[in-house]
Amino acid sequence: MAPTEQLRRRQRQDYPYVLEYRTRWADNDMYDHMNNSVYNFLFDSVINTYLMEHCGLLPPTSAQHPLMAHTHCDYFSAISFPKVAELGLRVNKLGKSSVTYEVGLFEKGVEGIKAVGEFVHVFVDRATLRPNGDGMNNQLRSGLEKLAVHKTTSKL
Repeated sequence: MAPTEQLRRRQRQDYPYVLEYRTRWADNDMYDHMNNSVYNFLFDSVINTYLMEHCGLLPPTSAQHPLMAHTHCDYFSAISFPKVAELGLRVNKLGKSSVTYEVGLFEKGVEGIKAVGEFVHVFVDRATLRPNGDGMNNQLRSGLEKLAVHKTTSKL
């Protein structure tokens, strides 16, 4: 993950894929802002929406199955109901069977980033829950490469 000050300077154009989310009353906590757990829900949602729309992932049946290996979030300012969130997605690292995503959360119509999340998925065989020796299939890799900001391949 990039240093905090670098993350604070992220802009919408730093993310090749953006998904809108209309906040709900239930997203707010007793402090009148979106609960921390909802951020993770949103990060997971933008990633899986992209995987389904652009990488051929069909969650109930795909042979390759993403497992969460790591998650992290830096919070910079609050967002709350009834605002509209814009979730930007990029790939910071693409390995043989793993991918490190970065998700930027913005409020529609407002400058400045609200939060930046990092998720790491390891793609495993559905039956064994172990990484496939050949790594990701071509359709999955091709879709993820479109979001890659650094063309990095690792062994995992």
